[in-house]
Amino acid sequence: MAVFEKIRENKHEFVAFGWKDKVKAIIAIHSTKLGPACGGIRMWNYPSEEEALEDVLRLSLAMTLKNAAAGLNLGGGKCVVIGDPAKDKSEQLLLALGDFVQSLGGTYITAEDIGITSEDLAIISRRTNYVVGLPPSFGGMGDCSPYTALGVFHSIKTAIEYLYGSSSLEGKTVAVQGLGKVGFSLAQLLLEEKARVIGCDIVEERCKLAREMGVEIVSPEEILFFPCDVLSPCARGGIINEKTIPQLKCKIICGGANNQLEKDEDIKLLERMGILYIPDFIANAGGIISLSVEMEGDFTPEKAKEKVKGIRERVRELLTIHKEKKVSTLEAALEMAYARLEGE
Repeated sequence: MAVFEKIRENKHEFVAFGWKDKVKAIIAIHSTKLGPACGGIRMWNYPSEEEALEDVLRLSLAMTLKNAAAGLNLGGGKCVVIGDPAKDKSEQLLLALGDFVQSLGGTYITAEDIGITSEDLAIISRRTNYVVGLPPSFGGMGDCSPYTALGVFHSIKTAIEYLYGSSSLEGKTVAVQGLGKVGFSLAQLLLEEKARVIGCDIVEERCKLAREMGVEIVSPEEILFFPCDVLSPCARGGIINEKTIPQLKCKIICGGANNQLEKDEDIKLLERMGILYIPDFIANAGGIISLSVEMEGDFTPEKAKEKVKGIRERVRELLTIHKEKKVSTLEAALEMAYARLEGE
């Protein structure tokens, strides 16, 4: 009963469970109002099936909001796979995922996410046509994480401009939580703009590479509470909550992670702290925007970068709504997304 209550509460259109052989996967389609649902496959060693379901429901809703606010003709969907990608991923599993996606007949288009690479998508594509972000050798654009990072970078610059009157990052301190594909690419962009970049990751090799590039490395326990202009969460979500917010020492939160707020109500705590939050589904839309360019055909990096740059205007729009209507930045972003979903 609890499962159906969660689905009904979030108004999902469809949830499918793929329990076959050693594969345990869930595809959630939140909305197809604007087009086929699109969102990546996330493979994670979830502690329980209930937590996997909770994650896929939240992520698919976030994709609906992200795609709508970005002006894309795509709905929101997501797939999660229960398992450790370092140990449990296999060709057999990936082919089974392709069958699972194909069984939905195009209502869901998949892509990469945590634990899944563009090379994995190439294997998945043997069994389904409904996949984007394939390697260039397969006719796709490859890894879209640099475009996600680029969108976050533009969002940070726009937020800095709003607070400080200039978009220059020189001398500004940005703390990047998570130096995976998105976080590492973001750190590169920030360093090029002469920002001071603080970073952390649970993988030592990533820390080593980032340190060599000029990132100052601190422990995962320190990063959230490091004094900075911008805190950029680029790992898993839910880390901005009633326990962590009182200890934050940043002016802005803007990152690549999905669902950074543990609860929507946490925005009120951030406002009391005087922290400007750029909602994740606005800031991290660069990846899906670049994939939309691939779907349109004739993909080039230049076209994708130019389209991702449009995130600046969306951040300016939400900050204008925030200021003029005196609503939270989360409410402003939701207004932008639902205006399009409701055809206003």
